[in-house]
Amino acid sequence: MKRPETVDAYIAGIPKKLRGKLKELRVAIRKAAPKAEERISYGMPYYGYKGRLVYFRLAKNHIGLYIPAPVVKEHKEELKDYDVAEATIRFPLDKKLPVKLIQKLVRMRMKMNESRVKK
Repeated sequence: MKRPETVDAYIAGIPKKLRGKLKELRVAIRKAAPKAEERISYGMPYYGYKGRLVYFRLAKNHIGLYIPAPVVKEHKEELKDYDVAEATIRFPLDKKLPVKLIQKLVRMRMKMNESRVKK
């Protein structure tokens, strides 16, 4: 399979029954970070705003959301229902996406990037 060059192409290459979840995630990220650059990086959708903001990809049993540290650690309690690592959150395919929480995490990362640029 050819590597996608756009987020639209990435989503179009996903099985139909899962595209809705990825579209929902994309909308949530774009609403939280409307000025973010959207592109493909490392073969997956990437959003940048004054630095790395967030990536996502479909895996066999989950959607992975990758947010640079320490965002996940600082929201560990809110993320207790999900499998997490230092900069990774795995959302099960059979559960509804926590859109508001995702937007909160993206906004936090935006603020971190903004404050780092100001220094």
